Amino acid sequence: MFGPLGVPEIILIFCVALLLFGPRQMPQIGRTIGRALGEFRRASNDFKRTIEDEVAMEEIRDVEKDLRSASAEAVGFVREVADETVHESEEVEDSKDQGESEKE
Repeated sequence: MFGPLGVPEIILIFCVALLLFGPRQMPQIGRTIGRALGEFRRASNDFKRTIEDEVAMEEIRDVEKDLRSASAEAVGFVREVADETVHESEEVEDSKDQGESEKE
């Protein structure tokens, strides 16, 4: 619960605090420590959430970059196929025109 502190250590700390501050101030000290621990826990959770969000955003950026490069490759491939198709179509037209001119 408290890391390396065991029950005997916690009892010793409580007894020393009771002797130093007295029984009247102990509830106030307990509330103050409780608030401080709660605030620390909230701050650490916020920090953890921020780190996780940054890691997720970095992963999204990597995926976006990969998608853009894949998209660019796909566009290049489509253009290449379209150019080949146009070239082959022109060859067919040329051979068709030559065939008709030879017949005349």
